[in-house]
Amino acid sequence: MMAQPSGAPVFHPFSVISPEFIAPESLEIIVDKYPCRSLVITDINHKILLKVKPCDTTFHRQRVLLDANDKPISMLRDKGMSMHSRWNVFKGESKSNSDMIFSASKEHAVFQFKINIRVMLANKMRSNESCDFRIKGSWSKGNFTIYMGDSSTAIAEMSKPQALKYAADKFTMTIQLNMDYAFVVALFAIVDAIENPDEVKKGSGGSVGAAFDVLGAVGSLGN
Repeated sequence: MMAQPSGAPVFHPFSVISPEFIAPESLEIIVDKYPCRSLVITDINHKILLKVKPCDTTFHRQRVLLDANDKPISMLRDKGMSMHSRWNVFKGESKSNSDMIFSASKEHAVFQFKINIRVMLANKMRSNESCDFRIKGSWSKGNFTIYMGDSSTAIAEMSKPQALKYAADKFTMTIQLNMDYAFVVALFAIVDAIENPDEVKKGSGGSVGAAFDVLGAVGSLGN
C-alpha cells in the first residue's frame, strides 16, 4: 500500500459494491489484460485481488467481476440500444433492475476524443440529476481520473508509467484510502470495453471459455 500524499483529501469509508473492498490506506493496483479481454488485478506484491471475465451474449456485452477465488461480485452489462454507451452494474450475477448498483454512460459530443463518462448510483438514475462520479481522461495517452461528481476531487487515477509505456496490456491505478477498490476496477472494465469495442467483439462468443481457462491458469500461479 502507498503512503497518503501530503495534502490529499481524506475520505470517510465509502462503499458502492461492498464494504469488504474498502482499503484503509491508499492503494496501488496493477491491471493486466489477457486474451479475450479478461483482466487480472493485483497489488504491488503480485497478490491477486480481483478478476474480470467476459461473458457476452448475442445482444449484450457483459463482464463479470470476480474475487480472487472466482466468486462473482458484480455483473457489468451494456444497455444494448443505448445512444450513450451505457453500462449497468448489478449485484452478483443478477441482471434484475432491483439489484442494480450503478450505471455509467459516455457523453458524446462532436469531435470529442477524450473520455467523459457519467456515473450514477442506482438511487439517482434520472438524467436531470448531477452525476455521483465522473471519469475524464485520454485512453490513447494511457490516463484517466475518477472524480467525485463534477468536482475536482479525485478518488482514483489510472496511468501508464514510463516503465510500462510499451506494455499495451498493463496499467496501474492509484486509489485513495477508504474507497471501494472493486467499484474502481468495475469502472476500469467499463471504460476499457467502451474505448475498445473492436477488441470486445474479438473476445466474444466462443472464446469466452478460453478466457476462463487463461484466468484459471493465472489464478493458480498467484496461489
